[in-house]
Amino acid sequence: MTLHLQLAPLISLGAGIAILVFPKLLNYIVAGYLIAIGVLGLMGHPF
Repeated sequence: MTLHLQLAPLISLGAGIAILVFPKLLNYIVAGYLIAIGVLGLMGHPF
């Protein structure tokens, strides 16, 4: 059995939980998410 996990949904889930726990971190979480998705997109990784 193989398990294929997508990176974008995992990042989104982690960001959502972090925002619920620490609402003041919203700007940093959104910025980090956008940077991560941008870097992965430039490297050619599919989402």
